[in-house]
Amino acid sequence: MFYDEPMRVEYREEPCRSALNRVKGMRFDWSLNPYMGCVHRCTFCYVRAFEARADRPFDDRYGASIRVKTNVAEVLRRELGRPRWARESVAIGAATDPYQPAEGRYKLTRACLEVLGDASNPFSIITRGPMIVRDLDLLARAAERANVSVTFSIPTLDEDVWRKTEPSTAHPRQRLKAVKALTDAGIRAGVGMAPILPGISNKPSQLREVVKAARDAGATGIWTNLLFLRPGTREHFLENLARDWPEELERYQRLYGRRAYLGKEHTKPLKDEVNALAREYGVRDRRSIRLQPEPPVIAEQLALAV
Repeated sequence: MFYDEPMRVEYREEPCRSALNRVKGMRFDWSLNPYMGCVHRCTFCYVRAFEARADRPFDDRYGASIRVKTNVAEVLRRELGRPRWARESVAIGAATDPYQPAEGRYKLTRACLEVLGDASNPFSIITRGPMIVRDLDLLARAAERANVSVTFSIPTLDEDVWRKTEPSTAHPRQRLKAVKALTDAGIRAGVGMAPILPGISNKPSQLREVVKAARDAGATGIWTNLLFLRPGTREHFLENLARDWPEELERYQRLYGRRAYLGKEHTKPLKDEVNALAREYGVRDRRSIRLQPEPPVIAEQLALAV
């Protein structure tokens, strides 16, 4: 166990009994999380809802204690070696960012990538962490053997919105540099513009800025979705909204009411706009090196599942 500064974070080194978690009803079959808990402290984080349901802290205390699954790579190797394992797709980052700062010390995500590559097992990663470029060697090696894809969460390039809603994450433009590094190396790397915040990050100019920057970085694809607010996430987000954008509080109370998800009358226009921008700027797979067949697009499915 050790502590990190400036935000005091406890890292609990605890072995795990299983590495893979079964997922139903999605275009991927299994999820993998080398860590539990996240220091990014995004105000809109959907995991807060799960923490609330489990009667664990979901407010500002969330992210102050990180579980480090010290033996996760060894357990993963055993699970992938089982005779009945059928090399099903694995989503990394479903419940916590696999490239949060702890990874710099523990290298558990890297160890898991090595195991997945050895097993020629398909996987996808969703992250806000530019640290992933450290693992280009393993990603490229794995992509020669199986479907591999990476999605960077970049909902906005607006400095004010980023600082207030993603207070402990890497700058969005650092993430774009990582997208370029990955695609230059032949890795399939796209951008997920989620969550978009009504009245805060959904202005046409804001959406255009992200799509253009994604294209310039070589992103192989882009998708978007609006904020959803389940209990736990709702309370924390609205508390921060009242502090940072009090003029928007009434809008959110009206929009979301007692529901967590906005309907198609809200989501479809946003998706149509981003899709139109993607066509305008030519966001598509422009890699000169094709290491693999096209993998299933699962990052958006992951976002919709939680």
